[in-house]
Amino acid sequence: MIYKCCHLTSVHSRFDIRIYQKECRSLTQKYDVFLIVADGLGDEIKDGVSIIDVGKFKGRKNRMLNAPKALFKKAIELDADLYHLHDPELLPIALKLRRVGKVVVFDAHEDFPKQVLSKHYLNTHVAKLISISIKYYENYVCSKLDAVVTATPSIRDKFAKHTKKVVDINNYPLLGELQSINKDWANIVEEIAYVGGISKIRGIQEAVEALSLTKTKTKLNLVGRFSDQQTYSLAQASSGWQYVDELGQLDREQVKRILERSIAGLVTFLPVPNHIDAQPNKMFEYMSAGIPVIGSNYPLWVNIIEGNDCGICVDPENPTAIAQAIDKLVSNKDLAEAMGKNGIKAVNEKYNWAIEEKKLFKLYDELLGTKL
Repeated sequence: MIYKCCHLTSVHSRFDIRIYQKECRSLTQKYDVFLIVADGLGDEIKDGVSIIDVGKFKGRKNRMLNAPKALFKKAIELDADLYHLHDPELLPIALKLRRVGKVVVFDAHEDFPKQVLSKHYLNTHVAKLISISIKYYENYVCSKLDAVVTATPSIRDKFAKHTKKVVDINNYPLLGELQSINKDWANIVEEIAYVGGISKIRGIQEAVEALSLTKTKTKLNLVGRFSDQQTYSLAQASSGWQYVDELGQLDREQVKRILERSIAGLVTFLPVPNHIDAQPNKMFEYMSAGIPVIGSNYPLWVNIIEGNDCGICVDPENPTAIAQAIDKLVSNKDLAEAMGKNGIKAVNEKYNWAIEEKKLFKLYDELLGTKL
């Protein structure tokens, strides 16, 4: 018997790196895998994953109120053996699925109560009240579920006090996906990269300002979308914007080519509650691509980046410090190359999806009662 497993998301894209590229594609090795999304792009089957679309819901409020209902209806029709939910707004239907006897897993990509505290559209007092309410509701719902999967050990420890079973399945990179065998360090030009969502709390303003302070006049290959127009306008108004090559959203092969021509990768997130204990996917992707990381100087990040001698940690609120780190690596390509090789070694040995995939299989086998 082949069990039917269904992943659900109302927020993420159908080809989300964690949900689709890693978890769903891995699970097709042992299970029939379905992915229910709400993006309006229609149904399709790709890489063995059956993607089912319930349509796009315009506006945050409309999506939060109505998308979960549509996903629940489709989930019941599918009648899967295990449901794996990826968004906090789907917690109410997690309870409903559990009540009808289904095996239900919640995947905590981030510490959502902490994340709420950083929402720019909420004032401080409202954010705190919402954060506390979400924390209690999240703990209540997850205590009723079969398991919780978390993206970091720190989030795992938080849930361990309230849930039956919790396992951290880290968002580490796929081996070899972004690594280039043709990187020519001797002739590489003065370029660094940032890949991912672009927002104020991810340090874009400080990073762009740092570009104007470098002695090497290094260019930033900026890959991703801005979260809001105000942040975009402020970044453009900075004197460092003249050194930015704004590339927008790129596919994985294009990202690989950008990292191939870059000397380092930037991940200088600002010190908001949800960042201190986070493990940004892009940090490990830069390492896997063989380029050094310029990251924030939080203890966990320092342990990963400088502990593996694969980059430099700086105060993310200090553009001068960021500029100095850029200049150090751009001016010393031998050092950058050595750090890049150390990053590849660390990923190959301990920070890769092949290791995390085994933990996911083990959890599913335990929940579904199958043999390893």
